[in-house]
Amino acid sequence: MVLEGLGKSLRGVLQKVARSNTVDEALLAEIVRDIQRALLQADVNVQVALELTQRVRRRATEEKPPSGATMRDFLVRIIYEEIRRILGAERTLDVKPRRILLTGLFGQGKTTCAGKLARFYQKKGVRTALVAADVHRPAAIDQLEQLAAKVGCDIYSDRSQPKAEEVVRAALVKFGTSEAIIVDTAGRSGIDAELIEELKRVRQVFQPDEVWLVLDAAMGQTAQRSAKAFHEAVGLTGVIVTKLDGSAKGGGALSAVAASGAPIVFIGTGEHLDELERFDATRFVSRLLGMGDIRTLLERFQDLENQEEAQKAGENLLSGKFTLRDMRTQIESLGQMGSVSKLLSFLPGMGNAKLDDKQMAETQERLKKFRAILDSMTAEELSDGHLIKGDRIQRIARGSGQRPQDVRALLKYWEATRKAAHGITSNRRLRRQLERQLGQGGDPA
Repeated sequence: MVLEGLGKSLRGVLQKVARSNTVDEALLAEIVRDIQRALLQADVNVQVALELTQRVRRRATEEKPPSGATMRDFLVRIIYEEIRRILGAERTLDVKPRRILLTGLFGQGKTTCAGKLARFYQKKGVRTALVAADVHRPAAIDQLEQLAAKVGCDIYSDRSQPKAEEVVRAALVKFGTSEAIIVDTAGRSGIDAELIEELKRVRQVFQPDEVWLVLDAAMGQTAQRSAKAFHEAVGLTGVIVTKLDGSAKGGGALSAVAASGAPIVFIGTGEHLDELERFDATRFVSRLLGMGDIRTLLERFQDLENQEEAQKAGENLLSGKFTLRDMRTQIESLGQMGSVSKLLSFLPGMGNAKLDDKQMAETQERLKKFRAILDSMTAEELSDGHLIKGDRIQRIARGSGQRPQDVRALLKYWEATRKAAHGITSNRRLRRQLERQLGQGGDPA
């Protein structure tokens, strides 16, 4: 895995949080030290590591978790968000760019990256062509031609032409109908005026949709200086960080590039042509922390932070003022949280109610159908379900793509739930009734 050492250390931090009984000052001090140590070992800038851990401590001390979330889960979220923050802003990427200009210093893996990009877009079904615009290094032309042969894409090169911009001009004439044209430019051992001027001339002729800088992860924190210089000179739209696999300085390179203001668009994770992947910071951090897809956790917090309406609906349920609008709010909340069995937890003492797998599947399907029906109702009908009769039922059924009997089943369920909650004599009785209505295959009665 990319940055395995950093990931292992950070996963240790999360395990320490999970094993703790409480989140107190002693635990915060310990995890702050552990995070700082992990980041510094991955070559992340000292100031960046310090500021990150300061924000973790401050937020864990000053912010309160939303109702329904534990402080331990909240602390995990904070750690995720702050690590995600140092990787910079994400950007959407057109699947079919017309023209891509690759830039970079000598030895950064630029030519190999051109081949990987060609493979990436070819696999997406995009017709792709390569252009060998490194007129200073014949070996670069040979290498690109070999890569084009492996990928199975077109290539344009002209060893007799000493001007890179003229090579690009001729390539545009040849590949005018190609959906993606990738230009490999010359590198230098350092950023100099001659390199920048040549890039500017190529850019003027090529008129690229994307200008991407290729950087070796082994550069570590010095990657920021290169990214910033190229960004100021030719206006980067993104950065590709190569050779990230096994690089002890990978963390430094990623955070440094983000600090330059140029978003990371791809990362190279190996030598093979297929080892190039889109950079998705959320998923990258999720994998780093060993948490699978952390989006689920984040969505849960988002749901909990917007529970005022759901709580009000729960209060209305107990008071007998439960409307169809309240019912829609509850169903929407449950659907987002991904746990239908939590329906019973909206009522006191019902948190241990369980549904088996078959009942869960049937209930989820039923709630999905109910949501479609509720979305087809007017504001007036959502406020007063007793208005829904005859023609209104037919209209709602047509609008939701359901049957009239499905609409009637929803109204029966709503009325039964409202009456049962209002006239409840025991939690046990309500639990049996709700389990029968939601957990069984028949229409609610």
